[in-house]
Amino acid sequence: MAKILSLLIGAIVAALGAILLITWWYEFTFILKAIIPVIFILGGGIAVTAGLNELKDTLRSSKEK
Repeated sequence: MAKILSLLIGAIVAALGAILLITWWYEFTFILKAIIPVIFILGGGIAVTAGLNELKDTLRSSKEK
């Protein structure tokens, strides 16, 4: 019974989400336009940090040899 109930609730929530996405499309795109640059900045920062750590590890291992 719990599996059927969770399936039913999931379908209702998904349908409600689709309806609200269609209804609030302008607001959704407005928020998306605000979030995407922040995600790019954070992702770029993480990539630079990972690259610097990789470079440090490479230099450290080459000094040990």
